[in-house]
Amino acid sequence: MTQTAQIQTKRDPSMFFRRVETKLGIAPVRSDRDLQRLVASRLPLSSLESLSSNGISTEEIYSFIVPRRTLSHRQAHHQPLTGEESDRVVRLARVVSQAEEVFGNNEKAARWLRKGKPRFDGLSPLEILKTEAGSRLVEELLLQLDYGFAA
Repeated sequence: MTQTAQIQTKRDPSMFFRRVETKLGIAPVRSDRDLQRLVASRLPLSSLESLSSNGISTEEIYSFIVPRRTLSHRQAHHQPLTGEESDRVVRLARVVSQAEEVFGNNEKAARWLRKGKPRFDGLSPLEILKTEAGSRLVEELLLQLDYGFAA
């Protein structure tokens, strides 16, 4: 495969949304509009299991998305995630998928996401994803890396 073909494959939106779909454990996901609808309808708890089976630790889920006790309560009462929790799940799935595309390797992306960055005052990208503003900073850095503007 030529370098141009690799770049086109890497940037294929359907590939990106397939990655997100896999992380959420919900299909089909073909657009940002689909993601918005999923958040509005509240994701099932199975999305957390899917994230966990796709490289996000249970401790990261407890820290980033929903505390352990709250999750236990939701499981006991067969409740879906809240809208805010669903939004955090989608945000995490999107950024992890974007990192995987930029680095072309899931393991490299995972290391990058968990390592502190001077740009983020020593915090890791995963740590600052807890807010929408932090998410934008991580996405911006990933785009800069992808286009060769950041080292």
